[in-house]
Amino acid sequence: SATEFYNSLEKVKCLYFSDFVSFNSKGMSHLKFKSWNNTRPIRDQYMRFKLLKNASEIIKKSHTLQEFCERKRLERVQINSRWEQRAVSVKYYGFIAIIDEVRIKIIVKETKGGEKYFWSIIPCWKQDKSILNKKILHEGDLEND
Repeated sequence: SATEFYNSLEKVKCLYFSDFVSFNSKGMSHLKFKSWNNTRPIRDQYMRFKLLKNASEIIKKSHTLQEFCERKRLERVQINSRWEQRAVSVKYYGFIAIIDEVRIKIIVKETKGGEKYFWSIIPCWKQDKSILNKKILHEGDLEND
């Protein structure tokens, strides 16, 4: 299953960071959920899981950053064995690769004082809503993509 495959992924050293990027439960959760308690459509999940086999290799070989975003946002953090929402500085790094003629974007997330970890993988294109009312799969928002 996709979950078993994801759990088998080990942290990889990224050329751009000269540092490791881990695959933790937050990344897997983001592939399944758009936001807390808001499940992604099955088609969206399937597309991401199908591309997941490329994630480690893209992160390892990425030496040029294509997108960057830094902002304060509410994140769930554990404080004294309790989970709380806290405003923290978050950085998103976007790397793009072309594999088998498909543009794939990997997003790596880092919260202040934390490790860098895999956040998302998406085909890097937009679908026009005006054509048969198709959903836009990529919104340009590194938190939600």
